[in-house]
Amino acid sequence: TIDSLDRMFSGLVVGGAWGCFDEFNRIEVEVLSVAAHKISAILDAIRIGQNSVELKGSIGLNPGCALFITYNPGYSTRSELPDNLKTLFRPIAMVAPDSE
Repeated sequence: TIDSLDRMFSGLVVGGAWGCFDEFNRIEVEVLSVAAHKISAILDAIRIGQNSVELKGSIGLNPGCALFITYNPGYSTRSELPDNLKTLFRPIAMVAPDSE
C-alpha cells in the first residue's frame, strides 16, 4: 500500500540506508504511480542538495540513501512499470551464464 511505501521510503531517507525492492512490478499500477512521484522527489532532493524531502510531510534527508528495484517484465500476473518510474532507474539485464 501507499502507507507502507511511505514508511519504508521515510526510513531509508532519514537513515541514509539502501533499499532494494524485489519484484516491484507486482505492486498495483495505481500504487506504482504514486511511488514514482515519491521516488522522483527523493532523487531530486538529493540531486540539488536539500536537507529534507516532502513525502508525507517534510522529513530529514540523508543523501547517502539509495533505492533499487527488481522486476520481471512480461509475466501475465505482473504490471508493466509506468514510463515515469522506468526513467528513474538504470536498467540491467541478467542471463544464465554460458558454462560450456
